[in-house]
Amino acid sequence: MSVVQLVEVDPDDGEVRLDRWFRRRYPALSHGRLEKMLRKGQVRVDGAKVKAGHRLMPGQMVRVPPLDAPKPKIFRPRVADQDAKELRGRILHQDASVLVIDKPPGLAVQGGSGTSRHIDGMLDALKFDAAERPRLVHRLDRDTSGVLVLARHARAAAALTAAFRDRDTEKLYWAITVGVPALGRGQINLPLAKVPGRDGERVRVDRKLGKVALTDFAVVEKIGDQAAWLALWPRTGRTHQLRAHCAAIGTPILGDGKYGGIDGSLPGMDLGRGLHLHARAITLPHPDGGTLSVEAPLPPQFRNTMQTLGFNPEAAAERMAELQLEDELGQY
Repeated sequence: MSVVQLVEVDPDDGEVRLDRWFRRRYPALSHGRLEKMLRKGQVRVDGAKVKAGHRLMPGQMVRVPPLDAPKPKIFRPRVADQDAKELRGRILHQDASVLVIDKPPGLAVQGGSGTSRHIDGMLDALKFDAAERPRLVHRLDRDTSGVLVLARHARAAAALTAAFRDRDTEKLYWAITVGVPALGRGQINLPLAKVPGRDGERVRVDRKLGKVALTDFAVVEKIGDQAAWLALWPRTGRTHQLRAHCAAIGTPILGDGKYGGIDGSLPGMDLGRGLHLHARAITLPHPDGGTLSVEAPLPPQFRNTMQTLGFNPEAAAERMAELQLEDELGQY
């Protein structure tokens, strides 16, 4: 490309960071060069200077200066029939603006180094009769199961993204932990900072450099001081927040080798592998008005572990109602 271009942000891009928008369309352009062009004002959005983290909206115009590499076409491979069938079978809610699916453990939400099979690459299977491809509005870790919300068009994507960003959502997670918290109910208030490493990025408690991270928790059931079934309500959305917070208070999530290490297992028990963290339910403002609440069933391994440990998932509704009543009465 040897001339300046004004490129309109497509509806498929939803609300996306500027640097990611460039990475998708101009993969040969390095991040360092993009930052340099941004500083010089060579890259602009609707005529204004912006930073790499600026979030684009459909319809905005991006000024793209001359680049060495031509604009590539976005290629998405056809979704395998079996993948499409499985993904459609996991739909928990569907309407004109929102899709909610039950993400299985072990399936990544987005691609990355060495990850070729992921939900983002299968979203064409969930287009149905819509004019646009559905898009992600939040994330779950690869090994976390449960509720994953998708927007079916750009307007819904903007509204849902804002709801997550402004903390207008109520998210409930269930976890099995090794060990039992000292308190039956409370809040974990420990700031978290990202730390790069040989085994990939992780987060740690850092009271000087960390960002505010808040997690409310309650012990639903426990086995002595050996293990607990926790209800977790993240009030902030930091990377690996629940995993890092549980490990920080001495009760790592079962199967979490990254944050729990050898402490993330129960010796002498054949409970299988895998992270025991499940996005159980979510309540959020619907883009078309009103409130949407969706609940995801337990994956088989999680349910088997609960039964092996003697926890009763069938009594969950009654116990969660009790916790809600305690909350309303201020008894914790």
